[in-house]
Amino acid sequence: MNAPSSAGGAPRTDGASVRIGALVPLTRPGWIEAGRHLLAGMELAVREVNDAGGIVGKPVELVVRDTAADPQRAAKAVEELERLGVVAVAGEYHSVVARAAAARADALGVPFLCSSAVLDALTERPTEWVARLAPAQSHGWRVYADFLLDTGHRHVAVATQPSVYWASGARILRDRLAPRGGTVLELDMNALTPTALCDALVDHRATALLLLVGHPEPAVSIVRAVRHDRRLAELLIGAPAGQPEFAEWATTLGDDSVAIPFLRYLPERLGPLGARVETALRERLAEAPSFVAFEGYDSIVVLADVLRSHGTERARIAESWPSVVVEGTRGQIRFSRTPGVGVWQWAWAPVRVVDRDTAAPDRFRILRSG
Repeated sequence: MNAPSSAGGAPRTDGASVRIGALVPLTRPGWIEAGRHLLAGMELAVREVNDAGGIVGKPVELVVRDTAADPQRAAKAVEELERLGVVAVAGEYHSVVARAAAARADALGVPFLCSSAVLDALTERPTEWVARLAPAQSHGWRVYADFLLDTGHRHVAVATQPSVYWASGARILRDRLAPRGGTVLELDMNALTPTALCDALVDHRATALLLLVGHPEPAVSIVRAVRHDRRLAELLIGAPAGQPEFAEWATTLGDDSVAIPFLRYLPERLGPLGARVETALRERLAEAPSFVAFEGYDSIVVLADVLRSHGTERARIAESWPSVVVEGTRGQIRFSRTPGVGVWQWAWAPVRVVDRDTAAPDRFRILRSG
């Protein structure tokens, strides 16, 4: 079930290290590439913290657990990490999984810094134990909806699968588009084949199709079907959840991977810290780092700052969220209370709508900033 500790070998029990739990999807059905990038960022930051002397002379040890996109597995991992004596837990990419981890961390009194999941309702009730770096879904997806409106897309279809995350996204889009005459047609991919989806898009005269589905399937099959249907040559394909961010997308889809706008949480230009970290991450990953890798790095940077200033007691860490002022790779990080979000939230990480350039799929074009 569990991946080994990623730094320093097996978890220590003698108090010789400061242990931080890491939740990452490393096996299917989790998004393995996202997990690999998230972990790479965390590991790089841990190495740098330890090279600088650790926390009060003790090395930081990352105790890694694979969630495999399974909420129950994540909740059990939090329980195990609590027993192992971690001072805090960080990470996770999948929103539904992060929600389960946050609930368990809240119940056990373990500080949890969510790195990448965006679901607004990360917890059912307000909590002092959880903070988040990624922007809330309602913030980022409204930016995406405004991009659609500004580019003339008011009749939008969404290919979707049953999920709290996808349902939330569809609702955000509908609420943003409706006041300006926009419509959102939901097409259930558990009931439709990619070919039947193409027929429905033609019948309903949609001008844009958004992929609110899992990766690689059915997302890849949908893109291929739409791109090779002459009736849909003018249709915009979009992926607000960020599927095209990772190199696997371009490798799998080739020429079909381009011109699919998605949300990316990086500034237009990285500052000195971000540029240095980008170089180190590229070396570690042997490819361009995604925004998820930067989220992993920033998570450890925040926790290291908190541990140095407030100590390693869990309650003190949780109390420290509102006093955090940390320079991250993507800007200055502060946490506050945001309406509709029950956790301490960085408001906001940079939000961009980008796509892969048709002339160079490895290059990203900024289409809108929010």
